[in-house]
Amino acid sequence: MELLKGYTGSKDNLGKCEQFFLEMMKVPRVESKLRILSFKIKFLTQVADVKNNLNTINDVAEEVRNSDKLKRVMQTILSLGNALNQGTARGSAVGFRLDSLLKLIDIRARNNKMTLMHYLCKVLAGKLPEVLDFVKDLAHLDPATKIQLKDLAEEMQAITKGLEKVEQELATSEKDGPVSETFYKKLKEFLADAQAEGRSLASLYSTAGKSADSLAHYFGEDPVRCPFEQVVSTLLSFVKTFERAHAENLRQAEAEKKKAQMEAEREKAKAAAAHKKAGSPEPGVSDR
Repeated sequence: MELLKGYTGSKDNLGKCEQFFLEMMKVPRVESKLRILSFKIKFLTQVADVKNNLNTINDVAEEVRNSDKLKRVMQTILSLGNALNQGTARGSAVGFRLDSLLKLIDIRARNNKMTLMHYLCKVLAGKLPEVLDFVKDLAHLDPATKIQLKDLAEEMQAITKGLEKVEQELATSEKDGPVSETFYKKLKEFLADAQAEGRSLASLYSTAGKSADSLAHYFGEDPVRCPFEQVVSTLLSFVKTFERAHAENLRQAEAEKKKAQMEAEREKAKAAAAHKKAGSPEPGVSDR
């Protein structure tokens, strides 16, 4: 377009593309209008993406707070911790730091055969088997770990500034006359709907911010020191480690069961061989 600014010849001498740009140059503030149109085209998709993430934050916070199964798992962890620390100042704790969940896999028994995480799973399987699938209560935990609050704040700011520019261009286009008449009409319709969407999104954003903070508070943490991203990533790591430890416990139990069965079969075979060697009938077989 810069190259065409000084063109004074016939437009018939130009190609279709150049003719199009030559006509575009007659539109006042064409570059500004193109940016506005680009924003308009992307607006609904951008809003939908932000709204989806905000809803995920609200959903995961509600799921965590309302999960009785997760609460009972946490209570069991606290009880185990107090039992391990019995006789010390830490043996009567009323809570624990969230990052302690990640240390359960590192604490081992004296024989080094079982971690505290494996023991937790074993205790729950024996006493509270109904809570082992607590992860089913946390459907939005995994997607929540992919959300960055900073990115959402930037998206919200971009939407707000974009709407402000639309409003400014609309006010200016009103004075352009016939050349911008259609543009002005379409933009006015868009702005009315977009501003309503913007207000709704701002309200949802405020709610999601409170939900994010409430998640940290639920675990007794400061949202500044332990932000939303850290809370959900810690919980997801705990869930994955818990599921892995439980699966390993099940495999170990199955292996021990098979080993016991094989041992019983060997003992039975040895007993049968001993009876045969001594000339005694096998159990259940009468002499003839």
